[in-house]
Amino acid sequence: MNFNDVFNKINGFFKTSIGNIVVFFAFLILGIIIIKIIMSVLRKVLSKTKMEKIAQQFLCTITKFVLWLVLILILLHRVGVDITGLLTAFSAIILAVGMALQNAIANVANGIIIISSHMFKKGDYVVINGVEGSITDINFMFTTLISVDNKRITLPNSSILNSNVTNLGAYPKRRVDFTFSVAYESDVELVKKIVTDVMKSDGRVYLDPAPFCRLKTLNASSLDFFSNCWCDNADYWDVYYYVVENVYNEFKRNNISVPFNQIEMRERKDEVVMPVVGTALPQRVEKVREEHEHSLKDVFFNSINKPKQSKADAKPKKAKEKTKPTKSKK
Repeated sequence: MNFNDVFNKINGFFKTSIGNIVVFFAFLILGIIIIKIIMSVLRKVLSKTKMEKIAQQFLCTITKFVLWLVLILILLHRVGVDITGLLTAFSAIILAVGMALQNAIANVANGIIIISSHMFKKGDYVVINGVEGSITDINFMFTTLISVDNKRITLPNSSILNSNVTNLGAYPKRRVDFTFSVAYESDVELVKKIVTDVMKSDGRVYLDPAPFCRLKTLNASSLDFFSNCWCDNADYWDVYYYVVENVYNEFKRNNISVPFNQIEMRERKDEVVMPVVGTALPQRVEKVREEHEHSLKDVFFNSINKPKQSKADAKPKKAKEKTKPTKSKK
């Protein structure tokens, strides 16, 4: 191997291509500067909008990837590489990856919709397709919840967008509903007063709107009262348990009983008389039927008991031919 030849080839390459090399690095430096300027402007614009931070990060990442891809294609074109084949191959790769990751892409698209539509935010208590808990994390693939018994539940974004979502933490206030059942002999006005007084005694309950209690249903075994009050979202369960426990104590203090299911039983002492319709069964009278010459039964047994004929007997006998006497000619 002659190092002088190698050196001469390298030296000749730089002498003949020095202009292209300068242009290449000029485009590279200029492209990097332009990409940084565009990304800086984009981040400032997005920071002034109400878009979620995760959506801003995703948009910035996609924009940066596209800008770098364009810069690389421009540099390859300046070097003299035919980018038509590269674009075709890149398109095929994108198509193959899209087919293989269609579920993941669907989750990403649904994640963008969830974040941009502000369906819920971190910290909200939601019920999604029978699963409930507090939102702890939202990304473009999955949404993570923590249930009340400290279980971590991860849901794909596509399943969330195709289900009914109940956001219990969307507003700062929440209504607490109750149903109390008492015996029929209870004083209706006294029950209403006890329930409303208990709700008003808790400082976490709003007085405007005022606590509410009314007789709702005349049930089979009880009088059912419906009541509600409003509180802060964070105080929901504390207010609920406080009202239930103290209403029960106040009912006992005022001799108002909570009834069990009641069944009314009656004893019959009279003789049961069953109504009789019609008379007894009539006596059987046999129907008179006409006698046929050959009944179906006789035909059947005759066909079975009939003797079989031999083949000789079965053939019809040929009649003997009668020959006439011939007259002799004289």
